[in-house]
Amino acid sequence: MNASSTHLVLIPSYNPGPKVYETVRAARRHWNPVWVVVDGSTDGTAEGLQQMAEDDQGLRVVILPHNVGKGAAVLHGLDEAARQGFTHALTMDSDGQHPADLIPVFMAQSQSHPGAMVLGKPVFDASAPALRVKGREVSNWWANLETLWAGIGDSLFGFRVYPIEPLRSVMRGQRWMRRFDFDPEAVVRLCWRGVRPLNVPAPVRYFTPDEGGVSHFRYLRDNTLLTWMHTRLFIGFALRLPLLALRRLRPGTRQESVGKLSGDGPFSPNT
Repeated sequence: MNASSTHLVLIPSYNPGPKVYETVRAARRHWNPVWVVVDGSTDGTAEGLQQMAEDDQGLRVVILPHNVGKGAAVLHGLDEAARQGFTHALTMDSDGQHPADLIPVFMAQSQSHPGAMVLGKPVFDASAPALRVKGREVSNWWANLETLWAGIGDSLFGFRVYPIEPLRSVMRGQRWMRRFDFDPEAVVRLCWRGVRPLNVPAPVRYFTPDEGGVSHFRYLRDNTLLTWMHTRLFIGFALRLPLLALRRLRPGTRQESVGKLSGDGPFSPNT
């Protein structure tokens, strides 16, 4: 598979367990290049990923010396990607929950709409914890309010393609978005900047511990973080309300949504 010069897959990884190897292999089957930013992992996966990269020129592994958080790890990767001339990055989790077979579909949508962010809209199956599903509905409601219903299909699903420069600018402009708050705050702030969302349905699977699933989500800690995040964002929304209202009145500002998609069929990542 020829390497794309504009779009890369970026996978932040923190103590994911052996599932990360399946995730990376699946991503590499569908895209070139794939970068993994190891966020201070202590479970031995950094060494395993380095060994994989030795035999695969399409895989790059960046190891951070200590855990800095998902958002900070993504930003580290974005900075290096920008230095190498990449314009867009598809982020996905390292634990196997995201559908690697849809990477070409998301990349194709990004190439057709380079000014947009292509957001995965999760399609849950029976493995999804009911409490997590209900909780994200609350976060999604707030995110849509804070953007005056600009069209964010899901604020928390981390399988998405970002235009690199707007996201770097947003993140460098403030101190937040460095940990679990990265995904929802990124889409809200990018909407404020006029980056329109393009929603694409994508299945998500939650693995049990017996299946190798690893979760770092902590209900009290992370819900507290999300509450503080939405408090900040609501204040920012109130300050931007006149501008957002004017933007919503202009034609052509509605979000786009892609219906049922399949990753089947040929696709070349050459750009």
